[in-house]
Amino acid sequence: MPPSISAFRSVNRLVLRPPLRASTMSTQLAVAVAVAGIGAYALYNNRQGASSSDKPIFSSFGFRSLRLHSTELINHNTKRLRFELPDPSQPSGLSLTSALLTVSFPNGRWLPVLRPYTPTNDLNEPGFVELMVKLYPGGKQSTHIHSLKPGDTLTFAPIKELAWTPNKHQHVALIAGGAGITPMYQLLTGILNNPEDKTRVTLVWGVNSDEDIFLGDEFSALEKKFPGRFKAVYVVSSPDARSPHAKGHVTRQVLEKAGLSASLEKNLDTKVLVCGPPPMEKALKGTKSFVGGAKGGVLAELGYTPDQIYSF
Repeated sequence: MPPSISAFRSVNRLVLRPPLRASTMSTQLAVAVAVAGIGAYALYNNRQGASSSDKPIFSSFGFRSLRLHSTELINHNTKRLRFELPDPSQPSGLSLTSALLTVSFPNGRWLPVLRPYTPTNDLNEPGFVELMVKLYPGGKQSTHIHSLKPGDTLTFAPIKELAWTPNKHQHVALIAGGAGITPMYQLLTGILNNPEDKTRVTLVWGVNSDEDIFLGDEFSALEKKFPGRFKAVYVVSSPDARSPHAKGHVTRQVLEKAGLSASLEKNLDTKVLVCGPPPMEKALKGTKSFVGGAKGGVLAELGYTPDQIYSF
């Protein structure tokens, strides 16, 4: 079974965190070497069996290198990158809510840099997989990926998250912050483009500026195509002078205004999915404590129970 995104985030923190003492350094080195070894072994096995397999490339776990086909700057800090699949007639093999772990060794590093990204193109599209990658100041992986040019390669491995079942819930609330919008976009389009899935979707997206709403046109088109089934709400911390969007952050008041109170009859069977910066997720989900003093978050105040909430 492919590892989850959260598992790789834990490994990533170990690999990238600056060592404070020898024992810590040894632990980090062991993890990094293990990850690199697994990747090399998987790459070797993939190359040995690639010619005899007619399955989509990411239908099973393994590390694969893909060639970059094209890049497009879609706002001031986000690029759309399209990578070529080895068989132009096959889709990626990824299931809905899957992500891709990226592995690189930028600037001659011998320790790998790991970062999960969620594909944003139609998962049934043959020949390509597409990422939208935000450039973070000092971000090792985002800086490396933004430096790639057509013809360059990047190594990937598939990782799964929430297994989505059509019509399991009457309504799903997607609450995203910043670049956390990509798994929401993948799930949203997967739901709405499936004629058998009748799930209603509400999206609340918090961003820093109006320019950060880089999927605004796509969401607007989906609202028009699926009236009554999909609604998008934006909240901007530093909006333009003529911004049509609310100023602030994703708060209880914003969610209530978006119609996401759990007490409403239409929300009795609602699944809430969250993806954003740690401070935002902490505010929404609250804090846990094994000793006591746990604090509920905004979603608990709205009436949602822990089993209704999932974080990517």
